[in-house]
Amino acid sequence: MIISTANRLQSLKEYYFSVKLTEIRKMQAEGKPVINLGIGSPDLAPSQATIDELVVAANNPSNHAYQPYKGIATLRKAMADFYSKVYHVSLDAETEILPLIGSKEGITHISLAFLNPDDEVLVPELGYPAYSAVSEMIGAKVRYYPLLEHQNWQPDFKTLYQMDLSKVKLMWLNYPHMPTGAKAEIHTFEKLVAFAKEKKILLCHDNPYSLVLNEEPPISLLAVQGAKEVALELNSMSKTHNMAGWRIGWVSAAKPYIDAILTIKSNVDSGTFLPMQMAATKAFENPIEWHETRNQIYKKRREIVYQLLDTLQCRYTNTQVGMFVWAKIPENLKDAGELVDKMLYEKNIFITPGFIFGEKGSRYVRVSLCTKEETLKEALSRVAQ
Repeated sequence: MIISTANRLQSLKEYYFSVKLTEIRKMQAEGKPVINLGIGSPDLAPSQATIDELVVAANNPSNHAYQPYKGIATLRKAMADFYSKVYHVSLDAETEILPLIGSKEGITHISLAFLNPDDEVLVPELGYPAYSAVSEMIGAKVRYYPLLEHQNWQPDFKTLYQMDLSKVKLMWLNYPHMPTGAKAEIHTFEKLVAFAKEKKILLCHDNPYSLVLNEEPPISLLAVQGAKEVALELNSMSKTHNMAGWRIGWVSAAKPYIDAILTIKSNVDSGTFLPMQMAATKAFENPIEWHETRNQIYKKRREIVYQLLDTLQCRYTNTQVGMFVWAKIPENLKDAGELVDKMLYEKNIFITPGFIFGEKGSRYVRVSLCTKEETLKEALSRVAQ
């Protein structure tokens, strides 16, 4: 006898990368030399000071205990100092910052804290699949809003103002944008804050890419005057500090929003392992030169990815931010799935089809920069043959 599952599973599918990585591992076990250019998991290590701090702290017998749900004070202060230095945003480390077990966890906690069944959620028509998946999982209705490709994938405000938003409670946004690499633009943030105030919608901004291959000063949504009234912002150690597997992120917001999220978090999980929090605190001391070195490595890799995409006759812009390149496939191909399958089964190279981020991505692919130069050159060689 098999006990039936919850109804919510009927609207959910296993995460695309979970399925595809299982297939890739099977192919590799069969002896096929698959090169994975799909997922954005940094292959570079955290700073040595970060690792050393973890080792020293883990060797202290007194550090192996449950931790506060809201994280240690020194970590929250480091996060506040980071926002002050990088984004020129002032945050109260005691009341306006909540460490998380990664931003993905935060998406769920935020949704549980603010959405009731049948509330509606605005999700970009191209974006991180978790925004829509989590909304549907808790019974909210997803409403996709358009992005304008000819305007650097910024929101289509004309369409937004024409929509019936009477049931919309929350809006997800993400700049620098994944998957397109579109830059954050301060005038967009200002318009979004004004829009949210008028429509009484909570803006939830996901901001993990602002220090990766960004030639312009990083921007936070919270830098807009009055944003704290209607907005919160997720950030992460994963991309900025090469700490993806550590699962350390945080949310910044006004105290009432933080308190609501903490209520959910304290009933769902516990505080992060203390040595990891101490190491993350140390990571925030990485000098600007450390970030520049990482970006120089990504730049060199990106040049090879450009060559690979040129060989495939894909089109892309060279102003993208983040650790991916978003590219449009040739007109003679049916959709991204055709190119992805040809690459995987004929060349043993995996790239991400754009349709996993939304229907508008059906003619796009995304290539990750999280692979060593020699491996990228091998991929280029295979494609050029």
